[in-house]
Amino acid sequence: VQLQASGGGLVQAGGSLTLSCAASRSPFSISDMGWYRQAPGKQRELVAIVTGGGRQNYADSVKGRFTISRDNAKDTVYLQMNGLKSEDTAVYYCVNSGYSDLDFQWHDYWGPGTQVTVSS
Repeated sequence: VQLQASGGGLVQAGGSLTLSCAASRSPFSISDMGWYRQAPGKQRELVAIVTGGGRQNYADSVKGRFTISRDNAKDTVYLQMNGLKSEDTAVYYCVNSGYSDLDFQWHDYWGPGTQVTVSS
């Protein structure tokens, strides 16, 4: 699986950004797609994830501000981020997870990360 993310950048506090991540050569019939982030000096944390069945989960810190969605036809996941805060500054990683059709094992595939910087 190759994951290509885009949409990161620099934005002022209160602003918005939309991240997108497209998966290619996916071995999954059904998979979860989502976003994690890692700020300097901190562990990587879940931001939001959408399951193959469409169920969404969000970190408490982003509920009401971020919205995750996916286009299954394009194997693409989006993260609409509104009301950005300085504490949202991090490298955002997309992930595509599921049981492979090839070996029936669980796999997590990570994108290279995209920087989001929120200036106060």
